[in-house]
Amino acid sequence: MKRKTIVLISVLAAFTSAGAQTISSVLGSVERNNMALKAQRTDAVAAVEELKADNSLEGLSVEYSPFFRKGAGGVASSELVVSQGFDFPTLYAARGKAARLRGDALYRQYAVARRDMLLAAKNLCLDLVCQAQTLELLATRQRNSEELLALFTKKMAAGEATAIEVNKIKMDLMGLKTEVAQAEAARQTAMESLAALNGGGVPAVDSLAYEQSELPADSAALFAAAVASDRDVMAAEAAAAAEAQQLKVSRQGWIPKLEVGYRRNTDGSEASNGFLVGATIPLFSAARGTKAAKARHAGARLQAAEARIAAESRARSLLGELQKLRRARAAYDMDLMRQTLALLRRAVESGQISVTDYYVEADAVYTTMQAAMLLERQYQGVLAEITRNSL
Repeated sequence: MKRKTIVLISVLAAFTSAGAQTISSVLGSVERNNMALKAQRTDAVAAVEELKADNSLEGLSVEYSPFFRKGAGGVASSELVVSQGFDFPTLYAARGKAARLRGDALYRQYAVARRDMLLAAKNLCLDLVCQAQTLELLATRQRNSEELLALFTKKMAAGEATAIEVNKIKMDLMGLKTEVAQAEAARQTAMESLAALNGGGVPAVDSLAYEQSELPADSAALFAAAVASDRDVMAAEAAAAAEAQQLKVSRQGWIPKLEVGYRRNTDGSEASNGFLVGATIPLFSAARGTKAAKARHAGARLQAAEARIAAESRARSLLGELQKLRRARAAYDMDLMRQTLALLRRAVESGQISVTDYYVEADAVYTTMQAAMLLERQYQGVLAEITRNSL
């Protein structure tokens, strides 16, 4: 019996942990199911394969020419040519390296698209957490007002409360129901947007909560880490490296293209065999190709420098905003506000304050609590932006 109980508890624990969703697990689902990311992954693989194919040997050329002569029955003579064209071996090595660097640049670009997609999904998750907190707060307010309405309805029947006080509570309930409907509509919109990013499937989001990230305490270290891991900088630098190698390939464009082959000529019953050796010398196209490669390389280097400047500016701005939000966040005391609400509730129930005074004070507290929730959402959003390259 004890063994069965232990097994049952283990199974229940497994189902509980499997059903618990975290923001990280939702992002993993989006990465697996997002159609745009799947398409970009496939396109990147296809582009890399094309780059490899471009550096392969040319196809074998086979030519056969029959000749006919007046007075001769059938084919009088013929010519068979089998040839193979190829570049100088060093050019294959240079192009192979260029293809690898170009492939790395393509994957870096995919990494940027993946990061941006996951960041959008994470922001939707953060919205859902904040909206769930808002709905929970509104549910608490609604429950308190309903309990007060029941209490003051009895008091009015006993002559201890007025209709004005009862109507005040009813009006508050009307406003709360409107706020709940608006909050539920906003949450539904966010869930539909997240489902679209998840390939149409709706992930479980009821148990989502903010995840605390371990950040360096030193701002300088956090700034350096944010810039060093920036995907945009990596992608731009990878593109610049690919263009630098492509420039080296272009500079070898003057090297002749070689061609070797076999030739067989027949004339009646006689045949002659020989070898074919040739070369194609790019006298005019090589210089223009090198000039274009230089321009592309210069542009890629400028884009890499611009990406680094933008990353540094972004990290500096986000760090400044994060520090301000941390200070503002520390100013809120949620426990104190909950205690104040409990005291106000006891005071209005015992008749120490009027219903009007209660709602004036309680609304101020609830407004402050909502502001604290929105500030926490803003803080988590900035935190997500700073750590976006770790997604």
